[in-house]
Amino acid sequence: MTDPLPTATAQPPRPRGFLAAWLLSTDHKRIGIMYLAALTLVLAAGAALGVLMRLSAVAPGALLNARHYNQTFTLHGVLMIFLFVIPGIPVSFGNFLLPLLIGARDVAFPRLNRLSWWLYLTGAAVILSSLFLKGGPLDTGWTFYAPYSVQTRTQVSFAVVGVFILGFSSILTGLNFVTTIHRLRAPGMGWLRMPLFPWTLYATGWVQLLATPVLAVTLVFIVLERFFGVGFFDPAKGGDPILFEHLFWIYSHPAVYIMVLPAMGVVSEIVPTFARRTVYGYRAVAFSAVCIAAVGYLVWGHHMFTSGMSDTSRTLFSLLTFLVAVPSGVKIFNWVATLHGGSIRTDAPMLFALTFIFLFSIGGLTGLIIGSLAPNLHVHATYFIVGHFHYVMFGGAGMAFLAALHYWFPKITGRLYDERAARAGWVLLFVGFNLLYFTMFVLGLQGMPRRYFDYPARYFPGHMTATVGSWILALGLAVVLGNLLRALRRGAPAPADPWGGTTLEWTTSSPPPPENFEEIPVVTRGPYAYGEGARR
Repeated sequence: MTDPLPTATAQPPRPRGFLAAWLLSTDHKRIGIMYLAALTLVLAAGAALGVLMRLSAVAPGALLNARHYNQTFTLHGVLMIFLFVIPGIPVSFGNFLLPLLIGARDVAFPRLNRLSWWLYLTGAAVILSSLFLKGGPLDTGWTFYAPYSVQTRTQVSFAVVGVFILGFSSILTGLNFVTTIHRLRAPGMGWLRMPLFPWTLYATGWVQLLATPVLAVTLVFIVLERFFGVGFFDPAKGGDPILFEHLFWIYSHPAVYIMVLPAMGVVSEIVPTFARRTVYGYRAVAFSAVCIAAVGYLVWGHHMFTSGMSDTSRTLFSLLTFLVAVPSGVKIFNWVATLHGGSIRTDAPMLFALTFIFLFSIGGLTGLIIGSLAPNLHVHATYFIVGHFHYVMFGGAGMAFLAALHYWFPKITGRLYDERAARAGWVLLFVGFNLLYFTMFVLGLQGMPRRYFDYPARYFPGHMTATVGSWILALGLAVVLGNLLRALRRGAPAPADPWGGTTLEWTTSSPPPPENFEEIPVVTRGPYAYGEGARR
């Protein structure tokens, strides 16, 4: 089933010097940790910008003028989408854990993995350099909508080139993961004995490979139009601005599943461990990941119901949007069925995983409202969309990131965190999140447009409530991250398997040795055997 595995003698010698040893390492675990550190910094910076936007919203003009407000929400979106949520779980936890979960010593292409990390750093540096160049930070929103992105004098070109480079990083990561799963699974690990997190990384890898080039082409068109006046999107030159929207969303809606599918994989690992039960409907959960990835390519049109589209097209895209909800619902049903009758422990990873299920369900149900033609026309470009987006992205991918951070923290660092502080941080996050983003549903239904710097006085109570929520949310995030940072130095030593998990990463030490396993394991059963035949 698998080709010969890499051996100790095949590993290149480690470079000398602390910084070089990390930056030049091809060890998947070190690369995963470096991604994790970078992502955590981006998350903190993006959250700070979000709080700044909320402060501006309760006193328009006091902190930010209209131009600076546009630049702030654009930078917040670019940081959170392109530098945190899209790469997020795959590059950090995927890199660290995929070889461990499938019983391999490393990914299939370690040097390509290192190149992907360097491309991520380069893309981030290019985007951030746009803050200090003539013209200043871009003000287009993270979608770079034409024709404004072609006309504005802000540094759109630098930011677009940075995102273009990040796209190559994403493609290389997807290629590496797909190849790793095909070639390096441990002896005995057939497809239906593979844990569910690798299943979602596999589906995500294909989306990265097939969808990301469309974004790259779109961004090249913007640069050509800005520097050479090529009229791809300019009607005066025979172009069409609607073409940009089609191209952008052909990538960006599948990108939603690049963000959410690995999050679903994380939850699929945590729920059976803390319910002490085998996953209900393992095959359905595994295959639904592939179904979500496949159908996700076909639903971009629902972003354009108001952009000028035939009634037939709108009906078809509305139908497809409902269709993609089916495999997502399969996952949620099976997680709940797994919990039923289980011996449930509510440690921090489980609390964050349950929060994912709750918040993502709200995000999914409000997505059905947006996928319906008449409600979509009513709430289009209002705060309702902002609320839905954050329930899916932050409530989904963000909460799963925090769940994974707590679940695999002992494995990655060899340290245990303080459980009471983790629970206190979770309470603050849960309360602050819902106060902030559920209020946006109400504001949207009342007619408050999104991306507006100022607003009529009748919307002030909603904005004030949401802003208080942002303060609680930021405090919760500070408590969570502060607790983990403290545990890095002062946490008690972690055993190999602090949670009683049954997948392969728990069979090796915490943190794992350089090549993960003393001997490559031979797999003789499914990954979640908590009943008869369980390891413990």
